[in-house]
Amino acid sequence: MSRGRGPDASRADEDSSATRHAPAVSATASADGQTPDVLWSEDTKPTRPIRGSLREMARYWWRQLTSMRTALILLFLLALASVPGSLLPQKSLSQAKVNGYIAQHPTLGPWLDRLGFFNVFSAPWYAAIYLLLFISLIGCLTPRIAVYWKALRSAPPPAPRRLQRIGEYDSV
Repeated sequence: MSRGRGPDASRADEDSSATRHAPAVSATASADGQTPDVLWSEDTKPTRPIRGSLREMARYWWRQLTSMRTALILLFLLALASVPGSLLPQKSLSQAKVNGYIAQHPTLGPWLDRLGFFNVFSAPWYAAIYLLLFISLIGCLTPRIAVYWKALRSAPPPAPRRLQRIGEYDSV
């Protein structure tokens, strides 16, 4: 149960869980009475099941992994993890430079070697970050593709009737 919400909040969350990731229709319809604008929204955050079933726990973690926020965090983490690969010598480029670095830094060098900092782009922890990012982006974008495709294929909105009111409008 979330902070500041009543005891029925968890029941309301369960009822709205099916529509949580559905496209939301904006309240304003277009001027000609056509279909209103369709925007993507996630109204409520998924609540973590405390003593839920395996299915509920898996659904919660899938939603966490496939959220846009997680994708952005993983993208930032991937960029941050790439920094040592740019600053430290890499075994795939020059084993002699790696050996020289380890010789110059006898305490730090072996630790960096054990953690895979001299082989960053093929290290298991780096692969885990980009695989999680890949899964997160696919899971995040797949439900949105239909909404974007419909918006792409729909007719453009009509031009404003009085372009003179727009300051940037210039008659030719």
